[in-house]
Amino acid sequence: MTDDTGASTILTPEVRRPKSGAERQRAYRQRERQKRQIALAPPVLLEGVPVASALTPNVTATPVTVTPFAVTPVTPVTVTPVAPVTLPVTLPFTANVTDATEPCREVTVRRPISSYGLTAAALALAGVGLTMNGWFGRTLGSTDLAGWLFLAIGIASDLVALFIPPAAVRLWHSRQRATATVAWLVWSMTFVFAVTSGIGFASVNIADVTLARASRVTPAVTMAHDALRDAVASRNRECAGGIGRFCREREQAVTDRQRALDAALSTVEHAADPQSDAAVKVLTWLTAGTIKLQADGFALLRLMLLALLPQIGGILLMIGRAR
Repeated sequence: MTDDTGASTILTPEVRRPKSGAERQRAYRQRERQKRQIALAPPVLLEGVPVASALTPNVTATPVTVTPFAVTPVTPVTVTPVAPVTLPVTLPFTANVTDATEPCREVTVRRPISSYGLTAAALALAGVGLTMNGWFGRTLGSTDLAGWLFLAIGIASDLVALFIPPAAVRLWHSRQRATATVAWLVWSMTFVFAVTSGIGFASVNIADVTLARASRVTPAVTMAHDALRDAVASRNRECAGGIGRFCREREQAVTDRQRALDAALSTVEHAADPQSDAAVKVLTWLTAGTIKLQADGFALLRLMLLALLPQIGGILLMIGRAR
């Protein structure tokens, strides 16, 4: 249909706005209310229609024949539960798991650099201990065969002291407590033997070096020897004719020269082990004189450390490989 201007009119369908949730609930409640009202309303009888016809629907029921089918019984299957098998898994190191719900993925665990450093230090100390104990054991033999046997004992004991601690820890973690205890007992025996051998090695070498330094002839010792020799010669000449006043003076001069020689030799002996004297002086200075350690005490402490440190390679190896 066109208007007077000749333009055509296009009728657009009305766009319905979608109902909100509250409107849908309201429409649903209205429909349910109408259904209940229809169900409770009395039947309306049409004019000229019998009551039975009005109430009875005009539906013809057709009988349905159902053919039974054969049912095959299912034989029950007996399922025997299998006990779960737990396999021990040993990892070189324990990885930190931050989220247990994450899917399984391959984790690469790297050993820290301190582990490699401790392992290298353990092997270095073990090499030093093997050399020390083997050399000292070789010097104890009165014959070549006895010396080689002592050398073998020293090396074997050091090897046992090196490798038992990591093995004992693995046995303890695998719940073999009795075997681990026996391993630690064996390690204790070999450790004590290795320490005694180290004490022998260190004491022999330190004594030889100290004696060689103490027997050095310094200019002060040479002058003291010369003065003592001159004093003895003067005393012998003066006392040849009898003991008098001048003979007694020469005797006193000989005594003074002997004391000077002893003082010079003592100075050389102290210089033979300057570490002990310096350590005593430093300790006395740090403690303001409260702790007074003798040079012999420091020498014993140094001897114990020199004998003990080369034998802790097994402990360092155990710490370096700890998980």
